[in-house]
Amino acid sequence: MARKNTAARARKSGSNTMWGGRYKLGPAEIMERINASIGFDRRLYAQDIAGSLAHAEMLVAQGILTAKDGRAIRRGLLKVREEIESGRFKFSTKLEDIHFNVEARLTELIGPAGGRLHTGRSRNDQIALDVRLWVRDTIDRFEVMLRDLQAALIDRADQYSDTIMPGFTHLQTAQPITFGHHLLAYVEMIGRDRSRFADCRARLNESPLGAAALAGSPHPIDPRKTARALGFDRPMANSLDAVSDRDYVIEFIAAASTTAVHLSRLSEEIVIWCSAPFRFISLSDAFTTGSSIMPQKRNPDAAELTRAKVGRIVGAFVALCTILKGLPLTYGKDMQEDKEPLFDAADSLELGIAAMTGMVRDLKANPERMRAVASADYSVATDLADWLVRKVGLPFRQAHHVTGRLVGVASDKGVDLDKLSLAEMQAIEPSIDRSVYRVLTVEASVGARKSFGGTAPANVARSVVEARRRFLGSAKGRSR
Repeated sequence: MARKNTAARARKSGSNTMWGGRYKLGPAEIMERINASIGFDRRLYAQDIAGSLAHAEMLVAQGILTAKDGRAIRRGLLKVREEIESGRFKFSTKLEDIHFNVEARLTELIGPAGGRLHTGRSRNDQIALDVRLWVRDTIDRFEVMLRDLQAALIDRADQYSDTIMPGFTHLQTAQPITFGHHLLAYVEMIGRDRSRFADCRARLNESPLGAAALAGSPHPIDPRKTARALGFDRPMANSLDAVSDRDYVIEFIAAASTTAVHLSRLSEEIVIWCSAPFRFISLSDAFTTGSSIMPQKRNPDAAELTRAKVGRIVGAFVALCTILKGLPLTYGKDMQEDKEPLFDAADSLELGIAAMTGMVRDLKANPERMRAVASADYSVATDLADWLVRKVGLPFRQAHHVTGRLVGVASDKGVDLDKLSLAEMQAIEPSIDRSVYRVLTVEASVGARKSFGGTAPANVARSVVEARRRFLGSAKGRSR
């Protein structure tokens, strides 16, 4: 009983008996506050316990622990996990971190065998393992979420494959495109985001367990066994690198930053499209809010907040690079500061992906308004220039000049290009004939752009099928 109460006394005392044998006095309050990480690393409990279960199994297999101790440790760790998940576990800042909190409770439950669990490892390789497992689990969750976002975008692209809208450069009307084509651009971006996370996962999938504090262990441990048990490809080759490497965290947040930028760009477009001057789309009450003073308002707050998340995520990337940039090998307590930016970046991105998927599924297009804006501002001028090249044989630069003059005439008259008379056109370029009018509509413009990757509705319909095959593993075609 006295031995079981050792860890319990540590919870109540001012000192940490897990490492405090050298120290007679408890740490000052400020030291406890700056040193403790349990306030945020408690979310690593599942990974910490998974690593300990694999480590204990390996210690038994290697004859370092008895089978009896191994069974007791397994039983105790599963009990600790159940207590945490049920909300009955009492975390203590005096025990600093998730490792000591779990080990202390384990020792309370099973006695001295709990203290034998740490044989052959250190908190240095333990935390390196926990964070790798957590990042890997998070990437797997993001893979599912990003795929769902792509599915939502593809469904909307299918629905609006022939809906004409203005395409912009410099946020100025450039050429007519289809709304489906526009949405498929984001499908491609998210596809690259998924591949970046997959690359990150492949590189991080090595186990640091077995490096111990920094130099390896004198015990006859088997890092390959624990690596296999935890789903890693192999153990890390160098013990110094194993405990000091946080490349994978930087890479993860970099991938998250790029994904957040893509979400922010689409959020910005949703904000613009919802605005009264545009009125391209509408969102329901589920993704908008009202104004406290202006009853007519419907604000696209979900899009605005998703747009804002990129600042926090990129900030986390900068923070982590700054923390790590000057650290000599191997471990420094500075590295404790990697977790809060990591967790915040992951949480922010997860919320942003979920919100964007919901908005995409919720939005409704206004095809009439989109077409009206697409038809304005001489958006088919390039089609006229291309016709002069194809039909008349003018060099493109000359065709560009002729088209510019015709746009000037139409602008002076306050009409669209297709409202100019044939005589007015021939006054600028005599070789123009009546067939020119066939290219001066937005429908003709988008329909003509059949080159690979182009905006023609027929292209978009094929691209929807191909996108489902590439990104969703489905050959499903048109859904509407």
